[in-house]
Amino acid sequence: MEARLNPHNLTRGRRPPSPHYSPHSDGPSQADPLTPESASDLNYEMDSPNGREVLGRTFELKTITPLQRHSINQGNPAIDRDIEHRSSFEEEAPTRQGNGRKESFMLYTPDEESKVLKKLDRRLVLFVAILYMLSFLDRSNIGNAKIAGLSEDLQLSTPQYEWLLTAFYITYILFEWMTILYRVVPPHIYIALCVASWGLVASLQSVADSFTSMLVLRALLGVGEAAFGPGVPFYLSFFYKREELALRTGLFISAAPLATSFASSLAWLITKAAMKVPIAAWRLLFLVEGFPSMIVALLAWYHMPDSPGTAKFLTQRQRNVARLRLRKEKRTKQESSEVSGIKMKEIFQTLADPKCYVTAAMFFSCNVAFSSLPPFLPTILEEMGYTALKSQALSAPPYLFSFFVVLLIAYLSDRYRSRSFYVCLSAVLGSTGYVVIAVAGWRQAGAGWRYAGVYAASAGFFSAITIIITWTINNQETDSKKGTGMVMLNIIGQLGPLLGTRLYPDSDKPYYVKGMSVCAGFMLLVFVLSWILRAILARENAKSRIAYSRIEVVDDEEDGFAMANDGEVEQERFMYIL
Repeated sequence: MEARLNPHNLTRGRRPPSPHYSPHSDGPSQADPLTPESASDLNYEMDSPNGREVLGRTFELKTITPLQRHSINQGNPAIDRDIEHRSSFEEEAPTRQGNGRKESFMLYTPDEESKVLKKLDRRLVLFVAILYMLSFLDRSNIGNAKIAGLSEDLQLSTPQYEWLLTAFYITYILFEWMTILYRVVPPHIYIALCVASWGLVASLQSVADSFTSMLVLRALLGVGEAAFGPGVPFYLSFFYKREELALRTGLFISAAPLATSFASSLAWLITKAAMKVPIAAWRLLFLVEGFPSMIVALLAWYHMPDSPGTAKFLTQRQRNVARLRLRKEKRTKQESSEVSGIKMKEIFQTLADPKCYVTAAMFFSCNVAFSSLPPFLPTILEEMGYTALKSQALSAPPYLFSFFVVLLIAYLSDRYRSRSFYVCLSAVLGSTGYVVIAVAGWRQAGAGWRYAGVYAASAGFFSAITIIITWTINNQETDSKKGTGMVMLNIIGQLGPLLGTRLYPDSDKPYYVKGMSVCAGFMLLVFVLSWILRAILARENAKSRIAYSRIEVVDDEEDGFAMANDGEVEQERFMYIL
């Protein structure tokens, strides 16, 4: 039996049939597209085996997909224009409610999306990770420089060395607000300038001849890195969905332990090579590790895209897919993937949101541990009885271990769309590591126990930071709010290093029990705050479900939004990731 459509029923303002349907009569109709709503209201006549007369033109209903357009519209510009009109319509309103059921219009295939994702991972995330690795290398190599002769040549006291660390974080905190500039300045220009600035300053550290000159350079280094690093997860949110962001943030953050591992190995090689050249080992270290950033800055100018629609490494079709796949992330007409400025109203709303202060407190606690261990680990290992050269080499393996743990935690967090559980898991891991180091030092146990604790401690705080950053971005609705949330997270969170860099005075050597105990306590605080935030977000989601009684939680493609149909008006409600 074949369904046929009577054109006499297409009056009273209903939309006539579209060329998307194959007519029995000659030539396609030039009418507007047939929508699912209008199709559901039409009357149909049925051809029975005995035959039945049908008045006027009849149409056989045969739904097609966009992938079939080339097979039906060759040489017919009218159909081309109609399908383009339909694609434009779907782009603005990708879903509709019809007969109580959501209708989805497929604009790209899963294979196309998968290829775009893989290309973004290879060409964008990998390059950003390299940039962050260079920045972290230039930030943390002062610890290696210290045991390579920096303190002796510049005649630094313990307080002066601590001020070199603190100066970096003071300017880093003061210029964290520049994160929001990712939405104001084209990212390819902004990122290139940031990389070039910190590369130049890091290289100039090799010619410092006093405490004062080194202090000024460390402060300037903080400005350049503050403009880049804190905003990278925000930048990645221009290209990825909420449920994809933790793994990509993990790939980017994991460059930090990888950089530290690489820095320790490189420092060992440079220290050894400096014995054969007429330049101090620490000066050669700053020069060799700082200069490559200036070269990479040129690549960043030409390689970094401003948005999915401007990625040069994607084909035109892939750029369209990259943009369309994020259409549900940009729920309002004001939101787009292009550089579009900021909205002051949303900035003030974010500043008044208590949830942002909870995540910032978690980040502060992590940063106490995160900032204190890398600069002091070589010194701690040296105090355990190892030589300076061996301390450089032994600093690398814990961070290499952290690299793999961060990727695993980030993958699982995305896979199960959970943030709080993995923050808690990471916090417990980090706290356990610090407790082992502190107890082993208190009991004056063998160096092996304290070295083993470093593995758990570093893996814990690196993983926790990855998920906290992702969680902050996930739970903001618009780009202006995401940018402001990241600024708040970093300004408050980066106060942690001001404390963390002062936890290991020479008076506490060789066991540094007090510093390790403080870090263990702050990692436990992260555990507590994570559960508090989870409870707050769960309560907000429950309120949404009560307020929107006729709610339909969307599928994987639209994760994070709840939709309620109130008469003819569709309403959307942001749902938090727990």
